Amino acid sequence: MSTSEIEAKARELHQLQALIEEAQAEADAIRDAIKAQMGDAEELRAGEFKITWKPVTTSRLDTAALKKAMPDVAAQFTRTSTTRRFCLA
Repeated sequence: MSTSEIEAKARELHQLQALIEEAQAEADAIRDAIKAQMGDAEELRAGEFKITWKPVTTSRLDTAALKKAMPDVAAQFTRTSTTRRFCLA
């Protein structure tokens, strides 16, 4: 692919990303409006749609506290990985 073709593809990608961000913002606003209407209710029926908004409890390891309290143990169970991040600026 030539430089001009890559530039055209990058421009097209940039435009598509902007559309996605705009659509995501609109979807988030609609989601927030539905949540506001639901209040404390965990379930709502609207025609053919069943909408749920339930609390979810998760447990996660506090790695910062572990590293502070037991640095040797934290180091023993720390795994490093490398990935490539694609960014268009």
